[in-house]
Amino acid sequence: MKLRAAIPNAVTIPIVEQTGSLEARRTFYWKVCSNRMGTRERIVAAAAQLYGRYGYTGVGLKQVAAESGSPIGSLYHFFPGGKDELAAEALRLSGAGYQTLVEGILENMPDLASGIEQSFALAAETLAATGYVDACWIETVALEVASTNEPLRMVTAEIFDRWIDSATALCESHGLASEEARELGIAYITGLEGAFILARSLRSPEPLLATGRMLAASAREAQAAAGAGARRPSAKVKGPRR
Repeated sequence: MKLRAAIPNAVTIPIVEQTGSLEARRTFYWKVCSNRMGTRERIVAAAAQLYGRYGYTGVGLKQVAAESGSPIGSLYHFFPGGKDELAAEALRLSGAGYQTLVEGILENMPDLASGIEQSFALAAETLAATGYVDACWIETVALEVASTNEPLRMVTAEIFDRWIDSATALCESHGLASEEARELGIAYITGLEGAFILARSLRSPEPLLATGRMLAASAREAQAAAGAGARRPSAKVKGPRR
C-alpha cells in the first residue's frame, strides 16, 4: 500500500510500501517524517505523539522539547502563542496523517464493505500492538478539551468534520445518495472513535472488530437498497487548509 501524508507547514512525505504489522508501518512513517523535518516540524510531530498518548494536560513543553531533540527556546520561538498554539498544530498534523492512512486503506479495497471491515481490523491490530495505549490521538485530546478549552475544541471539531466529509465522499463514490452517504460516513467515524474507547478500557479488540462487521453489513445493505453499481471516481477531500 503506497500512501502520501500531507504535513502542514512542511513537505509532502512519500510513504514507501511496507510489510509487517500496521504498528511497524506507522513507526516507519514517523521515522521518515522525523528525518526529513526541520526543527519546527519535529516539535509538532513530537507533540502530536505525546498529546495523543498522555493527553493535553499530561504533557509539558519541556517534555515536548526533550522528545523532539530541540532546545526549549525553540518552542517559544516557533510557537509564541504557547502550548495552545502548539497543540492546535499537533492536532492538525495528526488529523491529516490519520485521514491519509484511512483513505489509503478504504480506497485500496475491492468494495466499500470490505474496506470498512478491514480498516477496523487494522485499527484493532495497531491498538493491541501498542498495549492498548495508542488509539486515536485526536479523540484523546478532544475528550479532554471539549468543555474546558474552546479554541482547541474547535480544532478537533474541524478535524472530525473533515473526516466525515472524506468518509461521505468515499461512500458516494460507491453509489450511495448524498444523505445516506453522509449518515454512513458519520456512523463510520462515530463507530471507530467509540470502539477505540471501549477497546482500550476492556483491553480487547472485540469492540473494534464487532463494530467493523456491523458497519460493513450496513454498507452492503445500503448499497443493495440503492442498487449501487460500479464505483465512481471520488472527489478527494484535501487536508486542513491553513
